[in-house]
Amino acid sequence: MIYGYCRISRKEQSIDRQIRNIEKEYPGAHIVQEAFTGTKMDRPEWNKLQAKVKHGDSIIFDSVSRMSRSSDEGIETYFELYERGVQLIFLKEHYIDTAVYSENMRDKIELQGIDEDEIFKGLNNYFRKLAAKQIRIAFEQAEKEVQDLHQRTKEGIETARLNGKQIGQRPGNKLNVKKEPPAKEKILKYNRDFNGSLSDIECMKLIGISRNTYYKYKRGIKEEFYC
Repeated sequence: MIYGYCRISRKEQSIDRQIRNIEKEYPGAHIVQEAFTGTKMDRPEWNKLQAKVKHGDSIIFDSVSRMSRSSDEGIETYFELYERGVQLIFLKEHYIDTAVYSENMRDKIELQGIDEDEIFKGLNNYFRKLAAKQIRIAFEQAEKEVQDLHQRTKEGIETARLNGKQIGQRPGNKLNVKKEPPAKEKILKYNRDFNGSLSDIECMKLIGISRNTYYKYKRGIKEEFYC
């Protein structure tokens, strides 16, 4: 079975590009999609897919960041699926496909039954470690991109504050609901799409606002400060 896994970090993003890229290369792929943050491996559709895939199945990703943007969890999952015989294919990073990794794990130098075999064993072991290192670098780079985005968001907010702009105040709208600025401050502080670690539902409960109000404030933050 060939699966294509597509994920967007925020529900207002478009997932169509990922689907097109996968279907172009694998027209018969069964597409699994969801809108969820990638900073934690608790995505429901991904969890279902990970549980049901079996030896010989393949999972296609548009890029490594769609599998996970946390390097440690991503690497752990990569090798767990690899050991189960599941093929992982990354359209933008084919150099870490499990097929490539499997090939790199084979001995590059054939042993000859001579004294120099100890040297050859060392070289083969080096090639294996190098292959594993390439995978770690790819996941670490994806995680760094998330951290850089958060840093740019913080800098944009600080710049706006220095320029006298307040969170929750939009051009041409001088009258704001009093609860909006403090609520947005808490969303920025606690939500994992920004600087925190809480999910949207957890933030709603913490702040004590309705779902519609919460997403309105969240959209406002992104419009004002994402750069």
